[in-house]
Amino acid sequence: MKDRCPWCGDDPLYQHYHDHEWGVPDYDDRSLFECLNLEGAQAGLSWITVLRKRDRYREVFDRFDAEKIVRYDEGKVAELLADPGIIRNRLKVRATIGNARAYLDLKEEGRTFSDFLWDFVDGSPQINHFASLKQVPAATPQAEAMSKALKKRGFKFVGPTIVYAFMQATGMVNDHLLSCPRHAELS
Repeated sequence: MKDRCPWCGDDPLYQHYHDHEWGVPDYDDRSLFECLNLEGAQAGLSWITVLRKRDRYREVFDRFDAEKIVRYDEGKVAELLADPGIIRNRLKVRATIGNARAYLDLKEEGRTFSDFLWDFVDGSPQINHFASLKQVPAATPQAEAMSKALKKRGFKFVGPTIVYAFMQATGMVNDHLLSCPRHAELS
């Protein structure tokens, strides 16, 4: 794809992610739960690192089925921390388990995870018009509000920068550059 956003460079996996996933509006609860946890796993690392490990994450975290994750015991935590196919950070692994509990608590209140998250952008993608990567913010007031609400509900690894990256990835905001064909396709 000519003129795609420059952040994905020449890596075919990264380019495929950019061309087919990044910025596409996602309203699926399980998919949103997965993405939020993977964005948290990425904290302090590059997204390509997580992207390369995403299939293994899906495998060892039971396809991000919160009902299963919430039942993980110390043996499962030890197993996860020994798996070189994921990021072996105890706080991040435990955060995913805790996030499963927070996710299920929200659902028990009768709200979908999707509705809860998309309410921060009034239910539809916010279309930005950035000409260069320098213009793209690290966080926005909506990301800060979502981060605060997620933390209040017990979610971990959901700071404003992580949450904004999540919002970009799941199409809550369209941050494809104006020169990128995906900007118009997703607007």
